[in-house]
Amino acid sequence: MLLSDTDFNRLAVTAARGDRTAVNELITHLYPLVLKYCRRRIGALPSHSAEDVTQEVCLALVKALPTYTGQGRFLAFAYGIASNKVVDAFRCSTRLPQPVAELPDTECHRDGPEIHALHHDEQHHIEALLATLTVRQQKVLRLRIFHGLSTDETAAVLATTPGAVRVTQHRALTRLKAQLTSAPSRPPEHRTRQHPALPHRRQNKSYPRAS
Repeated sequence: MLLSDTDFNRLAVTAARGDRTAVNELITHLYPLVLKYCRRRIGALPSHSAEDVTQEVCLALVKALPTYTGQGRFLAFAYGIASNKVVDAFRCSTRLPQPVAELPDTECHRDGPEIHALHHDEQHHIEALLATLTVRQQKVLRLRIFHGLSTDETAAVLATTPGAVRVTQHRALTRLKAQLTSAPSRPPEHRTRQHPALPHRRQNKSYPRAS
């Protein structure tokens, strides 16, 4: 059974006082939520599994429980720790060398600098669009679309209600749609090729003869 925000807050306050039974109950109810969050954020990360990161989140949460005073939503407190652990997992993954079984016999076709430049332009365009939204709208879209959080999970992270998340997301998407439809379409830029100077063709003009 999924606990409500009030139940989580009450249980977390009791656990923060050192009640081991409350700590065990809190982790039992929180584990599936954190695991779902980690699976969505991590995916198929080779160096870390979602289960491993979830275990790290739970251990870090138990250590951080004494600092929770009951001010604010506990789920936002927990998801903040989970977010940090996911970031740590990605950082660790980028530092680890990836083993290769054998060298390929065929040419490796990877994205060249042109493709990377296009991806960079697309990312820049997306960030420019998001910058036109309010800070709240940006956070909602990043959590819901980029990180794949559900409405309830997003509400927990932002310490708000699922209904407020849906309203904010709808307004943000409506605003982005209006900007995209109102923006003039730019034709592809073609640079005119400069040809060598050609001899000027003289036009034969007829003038009236003097009588």
